[in-house]
Amino acid sequence: MKIGMKLQMVDLQGQYQRIKNEIDASIKNVIESAAFINGTPVKEFARHLEEFTGAKHVIPCANGTDALQIALMALNLKPGDEVIVPAFTYVASAEVIGLLGLIPVMVDVDPGTFNVTLKNIERALTSRTRAIIPVHLFGQSCDMEAILDFAQQHDLFIVEDNAQAIGAIYSFRNGKRSQTGTMGDFGCTSFFPSKNLGCYGDGGALMTNNDVLADRARMIANHGQKVKYHHEVIGCNSRLDTIQAAILDVKLKYLNEYNLARNEAARYYTIQLKDVEGIVFPEEKAYSTHVYHQYTLKVEGGKRDTLKKFLEEDGIPSMIYYPLPLQEQEAFRKIARSTGDLTESSRLASSVLSLPMHTELTREQQDIVIDRVKKFIF
Repeated sequence: MKIGMKLQMVDLQGQYQRIKNEIDASIKNVIESAAFINGTPVKEFARHLEEFTGAKHVIPCANGTDALQIALMALNLKPGDEVIVPAFTYVASAEVIGLLGLIPVMVDVDPGTFNVTLKNIERALTSRTRAIIPVHLFGQSCDMEAILDFAQQHDLFIVEDNAQAIGAIYSFRNGKRSQTGTMGDFGCTSFFPSKNLGCYGDGGALMTNNDVLADRARMIANHGQKVKYHHEVIGCNSRLDTIQAAILDVKLKYLNEYNLARNEAARYYTIQLKDVEGIVFPEEKAYSTHVYHQYTLKVEGGKRDTLKKFLEEDGIPSMIYYPLPLQEQEAFRKIARSTGDLTESSRLASSVLSLPMHTELTREQQDIVIDRVKKFIF
């Protein structure tokens, strides 16, 4: 048997077993009520998430990609308007821009934090720029104070992609602290099962402190209607299932505990691997806490793929997030614009490697990963 055979990138089964009774009861209650669409648990979860994040409004929807699309639709952007987005991120952040006939303007990211920077955003500004999508990648906030100030100066909208950083805290220079997803015009998140707060299917939500935008987003997510069968705008059908909301409401109570467990696992990886030459660790910034949706290393010397294969030989999983930056994706060749040569995004795509990271990760399991990495010849 391979020594790492029981290791998983994400252990959802182990997490479920710890809260099984609560989860099973919540699902049973929904089934017995037969309120499968827009049942009471959807409203209760939205209210609890508002309390947790500090957002004035939470609008649940079907998935994180829908959340981004609904946000852009609610901002009344027009075909041809430009939206700035990092080139190193999951496709959804840029996909929705193209889907709505907008122009994705791809910018480079900081090689230490993997996040978009004000410097690169500034270079992308044109008279057609209307919005910025900062992605809080892998669990740490972008430098939002600088981005928010820039957006205000140039009358731009901010849509935070918070799919990987829910629960992270950003600190402003004046001492104010805000959760990621609550600082822009909209914050969008995903409840995909592997996320820090994940359901047992698809799910997502928008967050905003703006009453007008909240009303518009709710309407768009509900076929463009406030009153049934009276459609004011073109919308979509994007609902969070009642069963998924009930599951999320249980798991939300444990989110701080889950994020703490991820932090402890990340610290242990870093301490144990700090003397290994040839790998670069994730950079943590003082302005943001980190919730470590992923623990992502950079492997130097062009040895990333070799290390990944070396780990696989002992049954140790690892993942590449993401192997191809957006500017190199065929889908965007004819519709996107790039600013600069996007060197860092390309370099990251060829060097990043994520190690197992989840709430049930034990020291014994981490030691297996660490031992194998240390045996690799860099």
